[in-house]
Amino acid sequence: MLGNSLAIASVSLGQHAAHDLPRKINAAADSGIRGIEITYPDLEDYAGNHSASMIDAAQKVQRLCQERNLTILAFASFQNFEGNKLPLSTRLQEARRWLDLAHALGALHLQIPANYQSDAIGDRELIVSELRQLSDLAASYRPVMKIAYENLAWSTHCDLWQQALQTVMDVNRDNFGLCLDSFHICVSLWADPYVPNGRQADGDQKLKHSLRDLVQKLPLDKLFYLQLSDGERLDPTYSESHPWYDPTLAPGHVWSNEARPFPLEQELGAYMPVKEVAQAFLVDLGFKGWVSLETFDRRMKAEHCEPRQNADRAVKSWKALGDELYGSVTRISKL
Repeated sequence: MLGNSLAIASVSLGQHAAHDLPRKINAAADSGIRGIEITYPDLEDYAGNHSASMIDAAQKVQRLCQERNLTILAFASFQNFEGNKLPLSTRLQEARRWLDLAHALGALHLQIPANYQSDAIGDRELIVSELRQLSDLAASYRPVMKIAYENLAWSTHCDLWQQALQTVMDVNRDNFGLCLDSFHICVSLWADPYVPNGRQADGDQKLKHSLRDLVQKLPLDKLFYLQLSDGERLDPTYSESHPWYDPTLAPGHVWSNEARPFPLEQELGAYMPVKEVAQAFLVDLGFKGWVSLETFDRRMKAEHCEPRQNADRAVKSWKALGDELYGSVTRISKL
């Protein structure tokens, strides 16, 4: 039985201007979801709609979530911090602004994806030193703010979970841990947007070995939360003539922005081995912490694709995943 508490990213509840944060918060709560990741653009839109400062908006959103018994799992996502060529003092000043907002929200984590700039500095000692300083800054808040570090499939020097784990172990701070995401695992090891079947030739073997490694080596206390989503097979395959082609973004980034439905939504083209990834984390490793459904579905840009509809999709997906892992007779214990 899946005993994890379920969260959802605010972006995964709608992407139209009419899909504002209060509607998303109510949709998540009404569907029985227990937590939410607040994304910066959603908070910024809320502040603009209410002629409020970002801090005031964050405090109002915190109260809205508290009224609906919705935990704010994370504030996302503070990007391209470590290995950036801007002065560290400038980056730490910006980090403090983000941490102030996360604190005002009452978020448990500030999410930090590994740097994906093409000119990101890869020096390990430098990266570890900068992330330690970020962690120490986050630790000065009360309650202590946790930093959730995430490898992206297109991160410049950290595209695998093993590399992210090594960074976490080297930083060696209690409030610095991992956010791992099934989409990035699948895109790095298994999926291929350039071929008709959407699969790397040796993808099954690479994924199997990686997940076996994960079960053996990943410390549970360093995994702060898990994100799950699926991915659509691209048809046509990705190329310069593809309607989504963007020369400024990595192919995986384009894929992520447009075609990440909820897990197991085969009717929408989902085909990635999310079940196998979830099995490794939730069953074999025995992770009992938060699971967040983070999807980026182009369909949600339409006004009629409403937040409650998307929240119901998320719950249906989560229950289907539980059935796949444990059989249809077993009920999921917690949303």
